[in-house]
Amino acid sequence: MTIVKNSSAAKNPGVRRRGRPPAFDRETVLSAARETFWAYGYEGASIADLTAAMGITPQSLYAAFGSKAALYRAALQQYRALNAETFSALGEPIDTVSAFERILRGSAATFSAVEHPKGCMISTAVLNCASENDVIADHVAALRRNSLDAFTARIERGVREGDMKADTNPRALARFLGAIVQGMSVQARDGASMEELLDIASFAIAEVARHRG
Repeated sequence: MTIVKNSSAAKNPGVRRRGRPPAFDRETVLSAARETFWAYGYEGASIADLTAAMGITPQSLYAAFGSKAALYRAALQQYRALNAETFSALGEPIDTVSAFERILRGSAATFSAVEHPKGCMISTAVLNCASENDVIADHVAALRRNSLDAFTARIERGVREGDMKADTNPRALARFLGAIVQGMSVQARDGASMEELLDIASFAIAEVARHRG
């Protein structure tokens, strides 16, 4: 509850305040929401948690973002932008092993960084939820499927370009790598250090390299 001292509006509830509500920077408050969702998950982050972190009122939250679900989608989009450099390796003119090495090592660093919550905001998000939140769960699952499709396409490209063996199963290898990323996220949440996550990444990179053409 916000208590405003020495306010005539507070003393006289029937008096409406004039003027526009205090302005705020959308990306800044969205970043605060992102960190809160990242730490507590969609269901675990209450409106009170979110508004406290964002420094705005519930009314301002709904006015700016429409709903908690819409705020979460916007936070996920901002989170993905934070990791865009790491995952840009998929489209760069480098060999397949190098591309996934960058992704896995970058993920190990991101998942264990001290400046934000541990793990991946998407990899293990909304795995179980109340039925009324199925739409959000489906949205996050779609993001994971998109990543799987991108991994598969990159391995298929490697096969076409000859740096991966012709008998490589792109989908199976992509699912393996997706499972590694999800597992690293869980390990990070459970306290694994960057060095320990990099050890996991090294095993996965060695498996990709085993298919090198």
